[in-house]
Amino acid sequence: MRKLRLAMAQINTTVGDLDGNTAKILDYIQQAKAQQADLVAFPEMAITGYPPEDLLFQPSFIQANIQKMHQVVAQSQGITVVVGFVDSQDDIHNAAAIAHDGHLLGIYHKMYLPNYGVFDEDRYFKAGDQCPVFVINGIHIGVNICEDIWYALGPTAVQREAGAEVIVNINASPYYTGKRGFREHMISTRASDNDVYVSYTNLVGGQDELVFDGGSMVFDQKGEIVARGKQFEEDLVVIDLDVDAIFNHRLRDSRPRKERSVLESMGVPQLVHHSDYTPGQPKTAINSGICDSLPTLQEIYSALVVGTRDYVRKCGFQKVLIGLSGGIDSSLTAAIAVDALGKDNVLGVAMPSRYSPDGSFLDANTLADNLGMELITVPIEEAFQAMLNMLSEPFKGKEPNVAEENLQTRVRGNILMAISNKFGWMVLTTGNKSEMATGYATLYGDMAGGFAVIKDVPKVMVYELSKHRNAHGEPKNVIPVSVIEKVPTAELKPDQTDQDTLPPYEMLDPILQAYVEEDRSFADIVDMGFDAETVQNVITMVNRNEYKRRQAPPGVKITPRAFGRDRRLPIVNRYKQF
Repeated sequence: MRKLRLAMAQINTTVGDLDGNTAKILDYIQQAKAQQADLVAFPEMAITGYPPEDLLFQPSFIQANIQKMHQVVAQSQGITVVVGFVDSQDDIHNAAAIAHDGHLLGIYHKMYLPNYGVFDEDRYFKAGDQCPVFVINGIHIGVNICEDIWYALGPTAVQREAGAEVIVNINASPYYTGKRGFREHMISTRASDNDVYVSYTNLVGGQDELVFDGGSMVFDQKGEIVARGKQFEEDLVVIDLDVDAIFNHRLRDSRPRKERSVLESMGVPQLVHHSDYTPGQPKTAINSGICDSLPTLQEIYSALVVGTRDYVRKCGFQKVLIGLSGGIDSSLTAAIAVDALGKDNVLGVAMPSRYSPDGSFLDANTLADNLGMELITVPIEEAFQAMLNMLSEPFKGKEPNVAEENLQTRVRGNILMAISNKFGWMVLTTGNKSEMATGYATLYGDMAGGFAVIKDVPKVMVYELSKHRNAHGEPKNVIPVSVIEKVPTAELKPDQTDQDTLPPYEMLDPILQAYVEEDRSFADIVDMGFDAETVQNVITMVNRNEYKRRQAPPGVKITPRAFGRDRRLPIVNRYKQF
């Protein structure tokens, strides 16, 4: 009976850290050997980190990563290794090296290059046109990369036609809410349609705005999941595959035979024969099992924690500071930061003004105590009044308006940045997606900072995540109930609430989802049952605040379409729908 002990190494890489990434790859090869794995697969572009973006225009970077690939090949004695890197053969390719016993058996070039959403692979790479199948110890193994597996008639089908029994697909597939379900349904379909095992090795960790959620998995020829790795954690998933079962199953399935003429245009099959089957010593059966998938809110919260931790750490910072207002946004941001970095690495700064109720200051103190983080207080009244005095002549004869309101948040931004400069700590901003969408934020004020933790989290979800953290985190109930229940306000003038400027968030967020994430038109959104004037006002706010969003710090992507890498509109733009 032919069996393949497959290991999937879902590792957390850092873009450009060729030495560190390679050292981690070599360590996981040894771990896979210790578990007597026949093959270990690493994520897409594991050597370079993903996405390397315009580092790919530097020839020295390309050559250095190829040298590291050969170091990995040299350490493949006694095991087969599939590792992602950047190849340069007449052009550069998103590639996978297949190594065995210290030799490079071959290289696969990714065929389908995504160029949508957060992906720009057509900018950098040439598409491949070969679909190799490697015969290793008598087992036919097809290797392809990420996007390739999403096409029903693509490399997987061509490799199956060339005899592949196991497909090793390596990935750098970023997270957004709901994506795990799409992936699993697709991989299940691909495995059952082609009568193959499909292994899906995914990257884990944060890189700029992106978070990769791991969750590496294997589906069998029936489309049933037989292994799943942890989400948002490094993991080595090991499973024994009964390869003979593939042949037996194919005898009863005639569908693939009917696709041969269609497959001729999909890619050139190539059989790379290395070794016939040789029975080895019996091994004790192994299967890492099927890790439970996380509930939706836990997925999102984990993504925010991992994205924050990795951005701060990979940028070389140890500590962060946050302006704590006693509101829901800063409270959730602080909880995420403490969970990501530890309570000793997060400083809260309370900056009360003449408009700050005593309750807000008390809430900020209670939150800090619950989280075990330090809180300092820097009142802004003196600086605020000094600026009003300085501007009294230019503002003479004008009624107070948003200019005076925003002076306060800009004073606060200056205080946070001064502390950042003094101690070398990163400022985390606290604005949510609803605010970023409508421009309900102050340039060089509450938008000033190094990373925007909840930038892609709509306001209603901010409340949901806060309640989730209280119920499931450790310690529990860190965000005071009074924070969750209070009416949201910027506290920049007497009796101010967010709804003085914005529709209720329960109405605003669905409109924003329809317009920003789904590209629905004004007429479509009105047809959904929303008031036409409200929809027009929201769309106007979104359109006229693109210039603000371009100046905002990066933040964790958790929705299908985030501002920044996903949604790219011109700042100067006169198109109108009404």
